[in-house]
Amino acid sequence: MTVLLDLEGVAAYYGAIQALNGIDIQVMEGEIVTLIGANGAGKSTTLMTICGSPQARSGRIMYAGEDITNRPTHQIMRMGISQSPEGRRIFPRMTVLENLQMGAAFGDPAHFDADLEEVFSLFPRLKERIAQRGGTLSGGEQQMLAIGRALMSRPRLLLLDEPSLGIAPMLVRQIFAAIKEINAAKGVTILLVEQNAFHALRLAHRGYVLVNGAIQMSGTGSELLARPEIRAAYLEGGAV
Repeated sequence: MTVLLDLEGVAAYYGAIQALNGIDIQVMEGEIVTLIGANGAGKSTTLMTICGSPQARSGRIMYAGEDITNRPTHQIMRMGISQSPEGRRIFPRMTVLENLQMGAAFGDPAHFDADLEEVFSLFPRLKERIAQRGGTLSGGEQQMLAIGRALMSRPRLLLLDEPSLGIAPMLVRQIFAAIKEINAAKGVTILLVEQNAFHALRLAHRGYVLVNGAIQMSGTGSELLARPEIRAAYLEGGAV
């Protein structure tokens, strides 16, 4: 398999506070890789650092064979990386369609109609609410919209930050089924940050455990699910 994303010794800071402490992460083309860990472990910071905000203070980030460590965010997005951020961050006053149009800003206009239909096939509820303002959608519908918006640029690598956060259990299952389809049917590589360790590790090909800005362990999803320390900390009412 080809390495699509490679973080080598990446350290990141917010001012004087170190958030990532020399992490090494690899994502192969076609994989779903998940990052799990407690609040404040550095999961969201990892995704933000890949996107260039904050920029890594040391180490190197390679994407598709190119060094993107010091590139500005807009250049990174144009290279085929797209993010669905924590908290969804849709445009609440814009309609569903207008939100999806914003997601297509880095895409090819010639593909817009086809890409729109792809999103609607994945999330039929969005088609039903195409003229509705984003801020009036339910939490689960807003998450569908955030993922759909990210897909409108036809990403090669999709970064998903806490897609199950604050969503009803029934919709969580729908969201994870959609993530699986995005990867398996559409061939999009996915780096997933998720506090729901059980769902994430069942879905992922491989996973990394972040603790205080450092990688503590890694393995396949099934290997990590079977480890007693993972079960104690993240699956049985422990750290998460």
